[in-house]
Amino acid sequence: MSTSTDSKHSKGRSDGHSDGHQNGAREFHDTSIRVRYAETDQMGVVYHSNFYIWFEIGRVELFRNLGFAYKDMEQKDDCFIVVAESKCRHARPARYDEVLRIRTRISEVRTRTIRFEYEVVNDATKESLATGETFHVICGKDGRPKPLPAHYRKLFGVDDPVHSAHERPKS
Repeated sequence: MSTSTDSKHSKGRSDGHSDGHQNGAREFHDTSIRVRYAETDQMGVVYHSNFYIWFEIGRVELFRNLGFAYKDMEQKDDCFIVVAESKCRHARPARYDEVLRIRTRISEVRTRTIRFEYEVVNDATKESLATGETFHVICGKDGRPKPLPAHYRKLFGVDDPVHSAHERPKS
């Protein structure tokens, strides 16, 4: 599967609504993929579980865009973002050989958790195909929850331990 990352951040969803956030981690980061034949069923429609793989691609590329690799987060800081909850709402099918935009943003950061939001958009038609969300617990190699280091909270646009993209930062 070919992937490319769009260095531009988009404020809001593909439907033009603005989220009103200034920080790069709070805005959607776009990554493009082309649907491979292996990701589809006999009718050429993408099998539903592939959306979760694309969500992961979106998270990893968002981190790269913020200036670090998830691999380094694990190896250097013993921080693993363990999926505790996930959901995906499918609105329209994705099909073989279509180019899709995986839109990813951080919607909430807490001391030991982080939440991401996603939108999968058909690049040619601009139709929203699916929306989703994942909720992660920050854990060490031992599997025990641990606080997200301050330098990541800063990269994610929060200095306080609890911040949601649905809240406006206090001036």
